[in-house]
Amino acid sequence: MQDSVLTDIPVQYKSITEATKKLSFNMNSDLYTGSLLKTLVASKTSGRILELGTGGGLATSWIREGMDQHSRLITIENNAALLEIGKQQLADPRIDFILTDGYEWLNAYAGEKFDLIFADAMPGKFDLFEETIALLKPGGFYIIDDMLPQPNWPTGHAERVDDFISRLESKKDLVLTKMNWSTGVILAVKR
Repeated sequence: MQDSVLTDIPVQYKSITEATKKLSFNMNSDLYTGSLLKTLVASKTSGRILELGTGGGLATSWIREGMDQHSRLITIENNAALLEIGKQQLADPRIDFILTDGYEWLNAYAGEKFDLIFADAMPGKFDLFEETIALLKPGGFYIIDDMLPQPNWPTGHAERVDDFISRLESKKDLVLTKMNWSTGVILAVKR
């Protein structure tokens, strides 16, 4: 088995990558994380999906590939130029692209809970974690990446990651799998 051979890369992957490079954005999700997201999303028939941190839409493109025709995705981004790339490349009536501050959105959201949350931004991952997990249905997936050292980490971030992993491990309402794979992925399921 060659996990490095991916044959189902979304059509928009290359154009999104090129567009985000022009904006000097270097925090795109990698191919492995995308492939995992697609598979997990596909397990949620008529799923309600939340993505915190759209970026230019690379992970969003994989999520969309896994969605059935009755699934819905809300994706949150605070950078208008990045979000516009995703909106242009991935226009789809099943996707709500929302330009807002993730902290404000998480604090204000009072709608239905989600079957899967991909937290790829500070709010939802390191900050407002309890508020984010409260939005997840029992049996729902919570996915985070970038848990292994990354070249773009600021000073002190490694300690923040270690503290967050310890916090996740102490949660009695989550079942975790930590994967030393891709950029370091943690997959949790809410009990």
